[in-house]
Amino acid sequence: MDWVQVYDPLNSPWLSTLMAAAPIGVLLGLLVIGQSAPRAALAGLVVALLVSVAGFGMPLSAALASAVYGACFGLLPIGWIVLSAVFLFHLTVRAGQFEIVKHSVAAISPDRRMQALLIAFSFGTFIEGAAGFGTPVAISAALMIGLGFSPLYAAGLALLANTSPVAFGALGTPITTLAKISGLDEMVLSQMAGRQLPFFSLIVPAWLVATMSGWRGVIGCWPAIVVCGGSFAGIQFFTANFHGPTLVDVVGGLGSLAALAVFLRFWQPREIWRFPAEPPHSVVSRSPRLTRRQIAYAWVPWALLSILVFLWGGPSFRAVLNGGDSAQPNILAGMSKFSWKVPALDNKVYRTAPVVVLKSNSLRADDAERAVYDFNWLSTTGTGIFLAAVLSAFWLGIPPASFARQLAETLAKMRWALLTIACMLALAFTTKYSGSDATLGLAFTKTGRLYPFFAPLLGWLGVALTGSDTSSNALFGSLQRITAEQLGLNPVLIVASNSTGGVMGKMIDAQSIVVAAVATEQSGGEGKILRFVLLHSIVLACLVGLLTMLQAYVVPWMIPAG
Repeated sequence: MDWVQVYDPLNSPWLSTLMAAAPIGVLLGLLVIGQSAPRAALAGLVVALLVSVAGFGMPLSAALASAVYGACFGLLPIGWIVLSAVFLFHLTVRAGQFEIVKHSVAAISPDRRMQALLIAFSFGTFIEGAAGFGTPVAISAALMIGLGFSPLYAAGLALLANTSPVAFGALGTPITTLAKISGLDEMVLSQMAGRQLPFFSLIVPAWLVATMSGWRGVIGCWPAIVVCGGSFAGIQFFTANFHGPTLVDVVGGLGSLAALAVFLRFWQPREIWRFPAEPPHSVVSRSPRLTRRQIAYAWVPWALLSILVFLWGGPSFRAVLNGGDSAQPNILAGMSKFSWKVPALDNKVYRTAPVVVLKSNSLRADDAERAVYDFNWLSTTGTGIFLAAVLSAFWLGIPPASFARQLAETLAKMRWALLTIACMLALAFTTKYSGSDATLGLAFTKTGRLYPFFAPLLGWLGVALTGSDTSSNALFGSLQRITAEQLGLNPVLIVASNSTGGVMGKMIDAQSIVVAAVATEQSGGEGKILRFVLLHSIVLACLVGLLTMLQAYVVPWMIPAG
């Protein structure tokens, strides 16, 4: 049965918007008051299904199909990425090599602020550029918990750091998707994002340090913050404006990591800052003197991880792993990727104006929403990470029995987290196919001349709902262009701001919160993590809105010619 979305089912924009917000309100509200993540996610999903069917008139079969589709996407690729990353971390701990990794990082600087900049911001940015989809949060948080950060700070700092790089994550996929959806030039959108995000690449490292140690702590290490954020911001600006979106984070993350590591060989903070509850003595003072050979040996698993994540992120390499294309299939064709059209959903749901531009005055078959689940078990990033774990086990001399036992233990620990991720994505897909997400988005379009401020907040909402800047761009990219043209605003600025504002929602989306909780072994701690990052997310999103307002009305020369 075909079904056309209705964006004001109650014939009252405010009431329809409140109804559309109910699932997210229930989910986040339960997390904030301390309910467990599985219960909160399940409750939010039930409300989403009720709102979709009873409120928006979605056929029950389509609503259930969208929930199942989302749950499957939650388990693969996202759940598989997190499971593999945490498993690799546990293997290095079991082999005793993570102690050496910990001491080698402390040898660069025993100061917790410097460690957070190195791991959460610089290394996390590189991983975001290569893979995205929660990978940097899982890996950075796991590394910091191993270094001795408290679970809450390890999770919160990893989430805060995973902001300004997100628009160019996964080899530029969010910008590429935004260009396809909006019909604007990809290079122009890359340039616009590259003229907004570098400001925040300078701010976020200082914000990270201030969250840990207050603004006094920022003053005590401002040279390192300038080197870390400044090197990344500079590379981000030049790469986005003169090369394109694909390698911005990869090159910027590696450049920032190298610049900060070299700088710290010649400069250290006058006062070594550690968390108040920690002993005053440095980790370095309690560790044996390590040789370069020992350090290199211990870092091999993480080097393998970086190499394989980068390989798996490449579109051409993914295509090979997926069996090639129909014109040139390879030996893996038909074995590494399976696709299923979701029954009762694929080509059954239609978005309509003003959310999309219809290709004719009446709905056509090619206006329908696709729902095809790709089970690409070999090309998904989680498989690359798992292969890094297998190779690391060989390198570290871990017997097959110990490898299997550790895998079983990791899976047992993560069973409820994986269920939660599945429920979170089921909720997100249900809101997407029911049109309730578009109802929320349309509320922002009623703001007139203030719309440049609210356009980034629409992207922020999209990421908070879907857990992905790419998904938010696919969801709202067309709507942003339509609204900009109706209001006489520059569509390049407004459309790009969907992505640049969206990055600030990455730290509060339910998927990322659960990933951070899993990586830091905080079962039931999702509410604490959400409270830790919520205000930061809102303030940073509003700052993107203010910058967009300035570029729209005060410094329009910053907008590239479309």
